[in-house]
Amino acid sequence: MKCRYCAETESKVIDSRPSEDGLSIRRRRECLSCARRFTTFERIEEVPIMVVKRGGRREPFDMEKIRFGLRKACEKRPIPAEVQNHMADEIAREVYSLTEPEIPTSRLGELVMRKLKEVDEVAYVRFASVYREFKDTQTFMQELQRLLDEK
Repeated sequence: MKCRYCAETESKVIDSRPSEDGLSIRRRRECLSCARRFTTFERIEEVPIMVVKRGGRREPFDMEKIRFGLRKACEKRPIPAEVQNHMADEIAREVYSLTEPEIPTSRLGELVMRKLKEVDEVAYVRFASVYREFKDTQTFMQELQRLLDEK
């Protein structure tokens, strides 16, 4: 591991522990050359999962797009960033736990909506209106009615 201060490649690990999300290992290191300390994170290399878009186009799964969608849906709602990040982590964990190398956007959208529905109904409806491409108020009202019927 290259030291960020002197670029030397020799260092020793002082402390290792799992990160808060449990998806990486945090290591405190000390450079053997300059004796300065720095932190590194080690993550498992994920097998790339492809997202199949509605038109058939494929692109790599990008957790940042999930985070962005959640943030937009939760905008001006009393949902802390920590909760939004936790939802994104849970969605990513579910996606990576699938045995298929591809996931359709329809399934991915349903995962996001399920998490949002558990946390905030307004954020859920916001996301659903974009995801399901509501064309008019009638479609919007049908989704709201379905939400009310589930209660």
